[in-house]
Amino acid sequence: MRAVASPTARTGAFVAVSVSLFCIQLDFFALNLALPGIAEELGVDVSAAQWTLSAYMLAIGCSFIVGGRIGDVFGRRGALLAGIALFAAGSLGCALAPGLGLLVATRIVQGVGAGLVFPVSVSVITNTFPEETRARALGASFGIANIGTALGPFVGGGFTEGPGWRWIFWAMVPSALVSLCVAWAYVPDSRDDSAPRELDLVGCLLVVVGLAALTLAVERGDAWGWDHPRTLAFLGVAVAAGGAFVARERTTPHPLIDLRLFRNIPYVLVTGMGSIANMGYGVTVFVATLYLQGVRDLSPLAAGTVFLAPALCVALSGPLGARLARHMRPTAVMALAGAVAGTGMYALTYVTAWWLYVPVFAWCGFGLGLGWTYSGVATQQVVPPARAGEASGVLLTFLVTLGAIALAGAAAAISAATPQRPAEDVYDAILRLGGVAILAWSAAVMAVRQRLVALGKLPPLSLRASEGEEPLPEHRS
Repeated sequence: MRAVASPTARTGAFVAVSVSLFCIQLDFFALNLALPGIAEELGVDVSAAQWTLSAYMLAIGCSFIVGGRIGDVFGRRGALLAGIALFAAGSLGCALAPGLGLLVATRIVQGVGAGLVFPVSVSVITNTFPEETRARALGASFGIANIGTALGPFVGGGFTEGPGWRWIFWAMVPSALVSLCVAWAYVPDSRDDSAPRELDLVGCLLVVVGLAALTLAVERGDAWGWDHPRTLAFLGVAVAAGGAFVARERTTPHPLIDLRLFRNIPYVLVTGMGSIANMGYGVTVFVATLYLQGVRDLSPLAAGTVFLAPALCVALSGPLGARLARHMRPTAVMALAGAVAGTGMYALTYVTAWWLYVPVFAWCGFGLGLGWTYSGVATQQVVPPARAGEASGVLLTFLVTLGAIALAGAAAAISAATPQRPAEDVYDAILRLGGVAILAWSAAVMAVRQRLVALGKLPPLSLRASEGEEPLPEHRS
């Protein structure tokens, strides 16, 4: 059911969604620099304190698909309110946690809340704004969220060195409460009117178990050892649960994920491009951090200053992507993002002078940011609004899970190769491989799209903003 939203309701929905996404992004990227402070105050080593990040990633990754479908089936307004409330309660619990165990538990509460907020926020905007302004609203929301991404390291470092890491969480509580009050007052309700108010609980259990096992194996594999029985056991559980989930979704009358979604070729293309861009973003930030501090001998503050340029470009990529959507098909915007990102990653390995390194780094950040940010807008343009939460949940699951796998793979490659080769050569090889992979997928996106145009299954590229990207027949509204 599409809500007929007034301008006031649209403004309120935009504010509530933007503030909540900003808080989530700021919280996540601020905590990385706080780990040493957490370990020192709570009397644990940094490896144990790492569970505050791992538990959060575990919770948020397992909640995207379930959260998106809960919003579609039971109502997006209620799901958004529940997600923001959980995030606020988890933030308060983290600020007050006396020990690591309770801190990790409340981080899980935060992660579940964020896992509800992200996909439901996208579907709230999709179902509140008319088609002609929807992409602009989504792009602006992601742009505001990406400001949180850019500010996160500075806020985390500042609080940790100043009043303490707990203030990262204290700062989240009033912001989240503002978002909650605005959402309560203004966000209209909507849901998938064709779906009964039933949730595939067996499917939920299988997807949570599978994603939890995979996330644990990826997050802790480097510490445990990739050939350790514990790592292999978790990977085995993930494969078994994933296979059982697919079999379940094929037979249940009301699936958690309608597998016909993956017959929607534009959706698959933009999801793949967004996932690869997010993988590239995580790896590039990780490798650049090691390079700037280990090879260039910069202090953490100086390295953070270098990151300002790409962080600003990432923040701008959301609204700029929405502007591009008025003139280009979603798949074409994604392919363009891949071309910019791939060339940027590759070129970054050949520049050394600061006057060139910083703008190339910014160019790379813009392409990668546009790729993973705009994928959230693009998927909403190629699926019916009634399935917006489901489509967003699946996309976010791929973004987070594959991003974690890429980061773990890069860390393992660096650990294995640096004893035999100079660290700088290893960093360059990883970035070049990532750049080539992104460029190859970008070319594949356009090749597949042109083939579908030739077969008459998609309209040709057009500069008319109103046309968008037609979904394939089985996913027409």
